Amino acid sequence: MAEGEEDLPRDAKIVKSLLKSMGVEEHEPRVVHQFLELWYRYAVDVLTDAQVYSEHAGKTSIDCDDVKLAIQSKVNFSFSQPPPREVLLELARNRNKTPLPKNVGGSGVPLPPEEDTLICPNYQLVIPKKQNPQALEETEDEETAATPSTSQEPRADMMQSTPQRVSFPLGAKRPK
Repeated sequence: MAEGEEDLPRDAKIVKSLLKSMGVEEHEPRVVHQFLELWYRYAVDVLTDAQVYSEHAGKTSIDCDDVKLAIQSKVNFSFSQPPPREVLLELARNRNKTPLPKNVGGSGVPLPPEEDTLICPNYQLVIPKKQNPQALEETEDEETAATPSTSQEPRADMMQSTPQRVSFPLGAKRPK
């Protein structure tokens, strides 16, 4: 045994031998303590679950079946099985049907087309239609004569009847 291992508990010696068997030659002493804590916590959780299963079955003590059930429930909860190979192959076939975008030659990092990015404009512009000068003068005269509370009403009517809305939604293809 190496120096300082004589006073180690049996479980710590087992953890050290497991690490050595897996090819770990050097490690910090805290690694052994972390593994021991994980080991003890797992054992307590499994035995607590086994006790609950035993009480639910109306037994006075924990038996092997209760421990097996507790371990199986931990495995089912902690680890998930990957989907079958056939399912993964079908997903890959469907995904690979979509061709890759054309590579644009040039220096630097290739970027996706602008319509496929999330940084394209996402807003609406209200562009009023052009009015003839005579109609524009009439609305200005009405606004100056109106009181402040009613001055917004003609302007709102004018804006609702004449504006042209232009929008740029996210992800939409822009005409070129």
